Amino acid sequence: MPAHTPSATGHSSAAARVTPPAWAVLLAACAGQFLVVLDVSVVNVALPSMRTDLGLGETALQWVVNAYALTFAGFLLLGGRAADLFGRKRAFLVGLGLFTVASLAGGLAQEPWQLVAARAAQGLGAAVLSPATLTILTTSFPGGAARTRAISTWTAVGAGGGAAGGLVGGVLTDYLSWRWVLLVNVPVGALVLVAGAVWLAESRAPAERRLDVPGAVLVTAGVSSLAYGIVQTERHGWAATASLVPLLGGLALLGVFLAVEARTRAPLMPLGLFRIRAVWAANSVMLVCGGGMFAMWYFMSLYLQNVLHFSPVEAGLAFLPHTLSIVLGSKLAPRLMAVFSGKALAMTGGILAVVGYAWQSRMDADGTFAGTVLGPAIVMSLGSGLMMTPLATAATSGAAPSEAGLVAGLVNTSRQIGGALGLTVLTTVAAERIAATEGGGGGTGGGADGPGPVALAAGYAHAFTVASGIIAAAVVLMAVALPRRRA
Repeated sequence: MPAHTPSATGHSSAAARVTPPAWAVLLAACAGQFLVVLDVSVVNVALPSMRTDLGLGETALQWVVNAYALTFAGFLLLGGRAADLFGRKRAFLVGLGLFTVASLAGGLAQEPWQLVAARAAQGLGAAVLSPATLTILTTSFPGGAARTRAISTWTAVGAGGGAAGGLVGGVLTDYLSWRWVLLVNVPVGALVLVAGAVWLAESRAPAERRLDVPGAVLVTAGVSSLAYGIVQTERHGWAATASLVPLLGGLALLGVFLAVEARTRAPLMPLGLFRIRAVWAANSVMLVCGGGMFAMWYFMSLYLQNVLHFSPVEAGLAFLPHTLSIVLGSKLAPRLMAVFSGKALAMTGGILAVVGYAWQSRMDADGTFAGTVLGPAIVMSLGSGLMMTPLATAATSGAAPSEAGLVAGLVNTSRQIGGALGLTVLTTVAAERIAATEGGGGGTGGGADGPGPVALAAGYAHAFTVASGIIAAAVVLMAVALPRRRA
């Protein structure tokens, strides 16, 4: 099937004369998205090695993950708008180039701040790259079954990248070094750059080239301030000045962001988009779901290595059921959407995810892979795969073609902001439970080297309990807000 090139996307005459084959467009776009999502999770298995090598504390360790997630989330809207205005292919290549260079810098880092800074730069590159990958698909494939199949493949590859990160990170950390979880992006990124330059056709929206940089800075600073404030509550409590100032400051910055968006001539996030029910409902659900779902990769990696004493490779292999189940759910979703409404399928997937997360919260220090990890992994990952395709389809429907990049950026922004804030909250509640269990005499094996496996397992389990509650809230939101029409 040839790729579709709608006139509303404003292709140049040169691009219009040569239409790339659909498989090439799909492959290039999905390869870019795979790298973006891979780097959300690939460092998780390497975190213990990073901590030992660079002397990272618990807070710094969390920011190795969140520096990427927050800059990714904060600049996604700007990246999506840049793709619309300056060209989707150009945004794809620029974002991937920055991502690749930042990966090299991170792999060569000698100090904790260098690693965190490189992760932030990776997130900025990913913020430009990721919305371009989805927009390239939504503007290249005609609406209906073809586009749904393309989006389901994009979702499956993205989910697979997140899940495969554990295995890739484990193999590289065990047999080479933690540095290679970042350095591996350099040759792969260079290869995808060449493929994108050859296979992708340029397209852009016929609109004034004006970017809302103040909006991007405000939303990034607001979310980062909120995340920092939540981290401070672990040490100082919610009522302390050290927590309240960044929390209230973050809320104030987000309020200013909304005021700027309402007044600026070319807003980063046109508030009128939220008059479209499918757009605001699906993105709201994505935001809440992201708050719970980041827990799976982060806390499972820590549980497998710190409690069950898996090596990095063994921990990576333990994520294979997650990977296969998410990909299966994502690929089944388009077929099921032909029979059931997207809303019904998303809710079914959400309920499965809630069951899986609640089941996983029963982990303890005496767990085993077969008895503690395998069953919950299949259930929560299958549910996640079934849920994300109808949500992504709903979130990108109803908007004008000239706003395709913006809407694609909004989808990822919602998920990443939810994930970054959710990870911060869940890390804090897990740390509180670990400290309480250790102080109550439940930390067998702890001491100078840190909490024992009993306390650690209790903290990680509590994080999964809270995460299951967050996803349950998302299911309720789906029932109330999502439109009923079939895909």
